[in-house]
Amino acid sequence: MYRKHVSPWISRLILLGLFLILSYTLFNMQVINGEKYFTISENNYVRIMKLKPLRGNIFDRKYRVIAGNSSSDNLYFTLSKLNDRHKLAQFISTNFDIDSLSVIKIIKDNRFRKYHDISLVKGLSDRKLVEIAERMNEFPSLKFTSEYIREYAYPNHFTGHTGQVSEKEYDQLKDQDYSLNSEIGKNGLEKQYEELLRGKTGYELIQVDATGKSLEFLKHNLYRPPVNGKDLILSIDNDLQSYIQQIFPAGEKGAVVVMDVRTGGILAYVSMPEFDPNIFSSAISRPVWDGMLNNPDKPMLDRISNGTYPPGSIFKTITASLALEEGLITPETKMADCTGGLQIGDRFFKCWYEAGHGRLSVSDAIKYSCDVFFYDVSLLIDLNKMKDFTERNFLTKKTGVDLPTERRGFFPDENWYRDNYGRYTGIIGPKVNLSIGQGELLITPLEFCAYYNALANDGMWLQPHFLEQIIDQDKIPVRNYETRRLPLSEDTVKLLQKALDRTVNERWGTGANAKVAGVKVCGKTGSAENHMGDETHAWFAGYAEWEEPEISFVVFIENGGHGGANAAPIAKKLVTFYNKLRTNEPENYLHLLKAPDKE
Repeated sequence: MYRKHVSPWISRLILLGLFLILSYTLFNMQVINGEKYFTISENNYVRIMKLKPLRGNIFDRKYRVIAGNSSSDNLYFTLSKLNDRHKLAQFISTNFDIDSLSVIKIIKDNRFRKYHDISLVKGLSDRKLVEIAERMNEFPSLKFTSEYIREYAYPNHFTGHTGQVSEKEYDQLKDQDYSLNSEIGKNGLEKQYEELLRGKTGYELIQVDATGKSLEFLKHNLYRPPVNGKDLILSIDNDLQSYIQQIFPAGEKGAVVVMDVRTGGILAYVSMPEFDPNIFSSAISRPVWDGMLNNPDKPMLDRISNGTYPPGSIFKTITASLALEEGLITPETKMADCTGGLQIGDRFFKCWYEAGHGRLSVSDAIKYSCDVFFYDVSLLIDLNKMKDFTERNFLTKKTGVDLPTERRGFFPDENWYRDNYGRYTGIIGPKVNLSIGQGELLITPLEFCAYYNALANDGMWLQPHFLEQIIDQDKIPVRNYETRRLPLSEDTVKLLQKALDRTVNERWGTGANAKVAGVKVCGKTGSAENHMGDETHAWFAGYAEWEEPEISFVVFIENGGHGGANAAPIAKKLVTFYNKLRTNEPENYLHLLKAPDKE
């Protein structure tokens, strides 16, 4: 059979042509378009996708949400797809309340995280989402992600808020499964119980193409689901909290805290002016942030556990009980005759009642809040012993409330006066002032609420707290809170309880404005001079009992005037409202919640 032979030179020519084509192709890919194909190859890679857990909810004592999660559309960028950082910065600053320099800084700070999605803006409105979507093709580095953000039911100072992990936090926590896009508790209960609330991040190992689309090669065996955070049940009562927020005098600064006498659980925690943690759920603008920091009313200050103030006459129970415990007086002892004041050395110390109270027993002195009685008693007491006794009643000491920050009060001793006023300074004058809760003495409202809670509880001091239960698979009660006993005899406790009862429920008692029909309210008024203004601070501290004492409370109004006139009526209202709550009949109290009668 005839077979046609191909000329050798033709074969060589074909091979040469193929070699030239291959060489050109390689030259084109590696040299001419090398950067383009390098980027494409880089973007085809195996990616570990972090799956965020849902943060645990925070509920009140009746399982109503205080802090939860709501769906949010958020804007991210990926540095590897960024073409023009200045153009992107201009686009973001034009459409959102973020200046271009801040955007450039975010890009610079994340320059080594080329393939990470970096958060830019959270909580986009539907309208803004549509506006931005129309121009997304101009900015391939941008992407929308639907996620959950924290949402709070009402303004408060105890939940705290969450925020994006900072560079400093990331350096400290990156080994604990945090990323730069993680949300973390910044303060309050969100920070205190971060480990319980945060949950555990899940993972999915996927291979993606140059567009970021999953190729779905590995999904079946390299997946770990996220574990949602645990839910927390607090002692807070949302109805009582909201009601107190409404009845607090408009425009005034101060605090109201209510505790459960039987458990130490905090039922209401109102610091005024209000502070809304929801402002941190999306990017907060610089003007808003500066406005909060520079606001003279200090809305971010938690006045309950981080504000220290002279307590005035609500401190007189300490002076009285020290004198009784030391045997310096008896229940029947009558001290100096009050004629409107008391001459001590070359100074005349005035009583608040210019006409004078006459000679009183300790119970009468508490009822009428006679300053002269306590001036006279102070002359029998050693200053350092007064300081020590105050601390043993757990005042001027941190309560240990389950919040990440808490200030303690202050009680000066003899050394403090000599260090600050000279070694030969007199001690008697300062001691006289301290005996009625004035001078350099400072106490937090929470410290005093825990103290009066202990008086209601027959001298048993309970650690104030918010957390009652942790919801995991079961409801796990929390029982590791401290209990201690005041350094008081049973007789002294009963005398103080009777005196506080008389202060509210007998004629001419200074706390008469706190009296509630059908409820035994016991308490003490205070009007404390201070350096913050011409008006005194207004205080009322006490408790309310039905068959047994149930709630204790402190009402404090900064520069609010007289405690009996201005703080006691608020105590009356909150006790009245709580009395309705006890019946578990909503129709009995909802009208109070909707239309409080302000005084």
